[in-house]
Amino acid sequence: MSPHEDAERDRERARAAAEELAELRAGRVGEPLALGNEFSEVRVSLVQTRNGVRLLIEATKSGQWVTLDPLELEALTWQSPATFSAMVGRPFSSLFPAEGDAGPDDTGEDGTGEDDTGQVMS
Repeated sequence: MSPHEDAERDRERARAAAEELAELRAGRVGEPLALGNEFSEVRVSLVQTRNGVRLLIEATKSGQWVTLDPLELEALTWQSPATFSAMVGRPFSSLFPAEGDAGPDDTGEDGTGEDDTGQVMS
């Protein structure tokens, strides 16, 4: 894929994500709640979707966001502190990337010495 095609694909993904976020915000139930400390700030909202209520969590500094349904929220309670440490230790990347996702430079390497599956690369 050419750099032009990559840039166009990135613009399209950003546009689609912005539209989805605007639609979610339009479905807010009540007022958002802001939580922050010296390291991070998030805005948390309940949103009504066609698939039921979700929790919308927005990272105000990075602009990243996620929606979680009740089962996904409950699954957070099943985790050990080590799971959260691993997530915080790899900012802006998924703990388990989707199939076909590569590292930031599309090599599968993210600078940690591990490939996208968390396996140490030789």
